[in-house]
Amino acid sequence: MASVLRFRKLYVEPAVRCDVGESVKAVSGVAVPPVEEKKGTRRRGWRRREWNCVDWCCWAIGYMCTAWWVLLLFYDSFHMALPAPESPGMKLKREGLRPLHPVVLVPGIVTAGLELWEGRPCADGLFRKRLWGGASFTDVLRRPFCWLEHISLDNETGMDPPGIRVRPVPGLVAADYFAPGYFVWAVLIENLARIGYEGKNMHMTAYDWRLSFQNTEVRDQSLSRLKSKIELMFRTNGDKKVVVVPHSMGVLYFLHFMKWVEAPPPMGGGGGPGWCAKHIKAIMNIAPAFLGVPKAASTIFSAEAKDVAFVRAMAPGLIDSEILGFQALEHVMRVSRSWDSVMSLLPKGGEAIWGNLDWSPEEGYECDQVKKYLKSFPTKQSSETNSTDGKLGFKVTDSVHYGRIISFSKKSSQLPSSELETMKNKDLARHHGRVQNNASCGVWTEYDEMDRESIRAVAENKVYTAKTFTELLHFVAPKLMQRADAHFSQGLADDLDDPKYSHYKYWSNPLETKLPEAPEMEIYCMYGVGIPTERAYVYKLSPSERCRSIPYRIDGSAEDDKGCLKGGVYSVDGDQSVPALSAGLMCAKGWRGRTRFNPSGIRTYVREYRHKAPANLLEGRGWESGAHVDIMGNVALIEDVMRVAAGAAAAAAADVRSDKIHSDIMRMAERVGLRL
Repeated sequence: MASVLRFRKLYVEPAVRCDVGESVKAVSGVAVPPVEEKKGTRRRGWRRREWNCVDWCCWAIGYMCTAWWVLLLFYDSFHMALPAPESPGMKLKREGLRPLHPVVLVPGIVTAGLELWEGRPCADGLFRKRLWGGASFTDVLRRPFCWLEHISLDNETGMDPPGIRVRPVPGLVAADYFAPGYFVWAVLIENLARIGYEGKNMHMTAYDWRLSFQNTEVRDQSLSRLKSKIELMFRTNGDKKVVVVPHSMGVLYFLHFMKWVEAPPPMGGGGGPGWCAKHIKAIMNIAPAFLGVPKAASTIFSAEAKDVAFVRAMAPGLIDSEILGFQALEHVMRVSRSWDSVMSLLPKGGEAIWGNLDWSPEEGYECDQVKKYLKSFPTKQSSETNSTDGKLGFKVTDSVHYGRIISFSKKSSQLPSSELETMKNKDLARHHGRVQNNASCGVWTEYDEMDRESIRAVAENKVYTAKTFTELLHFVAPKLMQRADAHFSQGLADDLDDPKYSHYKYWSNPLETKLPEAPEMEIYCMYGVGIPTERAYVYKLSPSERCRSIPYRIDGSAEDDKGCLKGGVYSVDGDQSVPALSAGLMCAKGWRGRTRFNPSGIRTYVREYRHKAPANLLEGRGWESGAHVDIMGNVALIEDVMRVAAGAAAAAAADVRSDKIHSDIMRMAERVGLRL
């Protein structure tokens, strides 16, 4: 009864008073004056208050999450009604394929789960809960600053901070799904299972992708456990060699492993020079980042890439809001710069591979996909003008200077090198000065240890190539580079027999190490093409003087009429994350035949998958995708992996053991002056 009376007082009576007043006005034509409330009294009924920025942000995030789950439910409910390609597993099972070679899966950066084993008081209740990936990932995000503290590594050692232990999730569940409904390895695992694969002949490599590759062994003995697992699978499956399937950064991790496993202890695993030849049948590299990715350069330099630049252009105040004070990009920079593995993805080979101020392997790439399509049709103009490219009637435009990975201003990215005024590195170094910001404000980054003169000097140097950008990082992030130089190298070896290349810092760079002596082994470079992929960036100084802000940002307003430059980003052909040059050059040239990088002549194959986007939201991810992660669901790629792993019949195997090329990778390989 009391609750009923309270309901009437709060909701019904105010409504009645309102109705009566309106009725009197309607009958008499005289407006009833509102009742004045005394100051300090509480008004009955619903109380309306103004929303602030935090309210609106929370509402927007909740709206997007709700929309995502509704779409996912809609997809789960109705996608079965759509015609779908036959599962590769069912198709190959019908052809009689059964498990032959054991399969080892090697996840890349970010896609594998991490769980908490020891933490600070703010992480109470999260023991063995996922801090990265999986269903519990969303629960952790309710404690954002606690989560950031636990997902970071120590800036001095690159290892665990004191009192914190975060470890990789073991088993196939480590990277089957990154989040509910978002598959990574799940589709490939399911199809392998359809022809008989299971835990005894299929293994997911668990390693902490944040650490440098050698530190995964120092802290967790991950390399030793992978060696033991491969040896066990070899013995328990009738001495059948293993097929290894790495993805993205996982290809660099396994390249490091192949050198480690044969190297003598204490630096290596002591397997001896014949270990790989005895245990490994094939390495099927999916979306490989063999030569690095320019996206890693922009991530380290300013904690952003194409997507962040687009958001800034569309909603300038969202990321850089002074009111919210989140400093999101500063937090991203602080955390990602503590992950040494990011440095393994910097472009390798310098200007010889990625180009200089005036040259790059991608010269002549047609950025405008509409023009590229129209070029396949002859035009009258092509026979009437000599100002063409010699093909089908379109003028030869000035080459895009892709070798300039970072340029300050659109003009600097396009000027001939003779007109560029750049400083020498020694002139740049002279500007290093006093600490800029007070230690009590904002989010710490190494930019705090540069004064404004030093920051301006970086921008006044105008352009940076793959070679000079590495030197730039030593200037703006010396502490990061001190750790990085101990574990990784981005060079190009002149003499691979030099004893210095026996150090582990060179083992993940295919241009500074030899493949093992394993002439019967096979190496596949399997990647998507047909998607604009980040290659170079136009930067500007950040206008913000906010304490501890990142002083540089991608210039989202920089565009050109050729379609190469959009939102401050120059794009080339690739899989949206890795350019075709990085994914395919080693298989197309560096390792092709007997070379100084491949002394035993291991056979290499280039397998490209032309991207085709889903026709609608219900079609699902990956069926014919070439995108960096979605390609893991590509039907043709899965079929290729399964045919090699299961030992397909001669005719089918011959089709897989051949090149399938859609991009200009062979022409780019010819343009790269790589001494073989």
